[in-house]
Amino acid sequence: MMDMAVGVIIGGAFGKIVSSLVNDILMPPIGALLGNVNFTDLRLDISKIRDMSQAVGEVVNEVTPDGVNIAGKAAETLEPVYWNYGAFIQQCIDFTILALCVFLMVKLMNRLMKKKEEAPAPAPAPEPPAPTKEELLLTEIRDLLKEQKK
Repeated sequence: MMDMAVGVIIGGAFGKIVSSLVNDILMPPIGALLGNVNFTDLRLDISKIRDMSQAVGEVVNEVTPDGVNIAGKAAETLEPVYWNYGAFIQQCIDFTILALCVFLMVKLMNRLMKKKEEAPAPAPAPEPPAPTKEELLLTEIRDLLKEQKK
């Protein structure tokens, strides 16, 4: 139950904090160092791959005698497709920092638990010291005197 609660806290709140820190604090200076690159604007036009596949389809339609040029009609209505790899880079950095923080927190918790286990146990109460020769002699004399009185 405790592990689940910690996981929810780390995954939810801490993950959002790390994501905000990366997006607002870490990425702008990195982009500035790379020549004023805004990572949210980094994207790749994937529609060129789609256009190439449509060109292949047109060639196939030209080769077949009764082919209908469906690819040409579809190309007129399609919107460009982009892959935002700047967001992908940010997510990778978010995940790396979050994983590092979780790793360090687990290491800290393990170290604290190890210190608890290694804590010295309370010392037992000291035993009374062994009687000296004089005390033993006096005890014997007392016992002998008690026997004589009886």
